Amino acid sequence: MDLHALWYLLAALLVLVGLAGIVLPALPGLPLVFCGMLLAAWTDGFQRVEWWWLVVLGVLTLLSMAVDFWASAAGAKRVGASRKAIVGAVIGTFAGLFFGPVGLFVGPFAGALLGELWHGRRIDGAGVGQAARVGFGTWMGIVFGVVLKLALACTMLALFALAWYA
Repeated sequence: MDLHALWYLLAALLVLVGLAGIVLPALPGLPLVFCGMLLAAWTDGFQRVEWWWLVVLGVLTLLSMAVDFWASAAGAKRVGASRKAIVGAVIGTFAGLFFGPVGLFVGPFAGALLGELWHGRRIDGAGVGQAARVGFGTWMGIVFGVVLKLALACTMLALFALAWYA
């Protein structure tokens, strides 16, 4: 097998794993997609995909990372979370990433609950309900974030294809 073919195969694998990582919380989705595209461009000697295309793709990758945190916070804010509950939900979401799918569900709830405690609300029936609403809102924000990241991934793939075949 040609060495170039091996590099292209590795680049395609990075892109595919990155696409899976958009949905799976343990993988850095769009950064892996970007690395695959960068590897393909490097393998080609940057003949088809010039550096400025890679800058655009890199900016979209950075945007996708900001979407992760923004979507969680926006979802929590939408359900009337206190500022400290939003911070707790975002931290809980980030911490939950290390525990797989279960952590993705439990993290926002635990973070919101701790944020509500930090805010000074009593955790009685109403406080737990509010924390649960914050956790659910955060989770919905994550789902919205996944949709946005899928749209960014499609945009990145289309731009890369345009650069490659133009």
